[in-house]
Amino acid sequence: MVRVVTEGYVRTREDGTIEIDLSHVPLRPTSKKEIMELETALIIGTIYRPEVIQLILDPRERATWVDSLAVAAGALAREKAGYTIPQIAEELGRSESTIRNHLRGKTKAGKLVRETYELLARGELKLVIPIKGVVIPSEKIAELENRIKELEKENAELKEKLAQAANKEELEKLRKRLEELQKELEEKEKLLAKIREMVCFTSQTSEQS
Repeated sequence: MVRVVTEGYVRTREDGTIEIDLSHVPLRPTSKKEIMELETALIIGTIYRPEVIQLILDPRERATWVDSLAVAAGALAREKAGYTIPQIAEELGRSESTIRNHLRGKTKAGKLVRETYELLARGELKLVIPIKGVVIPSEKIAELENRIKELEKENAELKEKLAQAANKEELEKLRKRLEELQKELEEKEKLLAKIREMVCFTSQTSEQS
């Protein structure tokens, strides 16, 4: 059985695992679609590495690890598409310093994502994954879902306060906070969608086997 994933393929092996070949993902994206393909490949290619699986399973690390990985992958994919650091920071809703640290490999996530990109560039990235058992902890998904609900609630409350703001200073303060919330909400929703896609993909592959 072979399924297309971005520009690579997935096939079920005789030993009860699936193999994902990501060697044909675009390395220099020229469109939003290609940026998303490279970003997703970097996330998948990094998240299934043994050392990263251990980080995700470690309760001391997983609270921030998946989010950090998504930002690092998003930053590198956009850098390869020719985005500047300010553009990347604006699109991902992070500070320029955070983006710069990821791209320079000063963070653990940035370093691992860069290594994954180099494997992609050499055409060497093939992942072998057990069919049963998804490595993304269900608690992490629940945590993201709860955070999204909190952000949506605070977002709605801020909009009400914004409509009732009495002076310009208060109005600007509320507007700035609303923009920050909106960026975080969009980022969390994007991350949750990617995690669900990976979970769904693994489950579907298991059923088809």
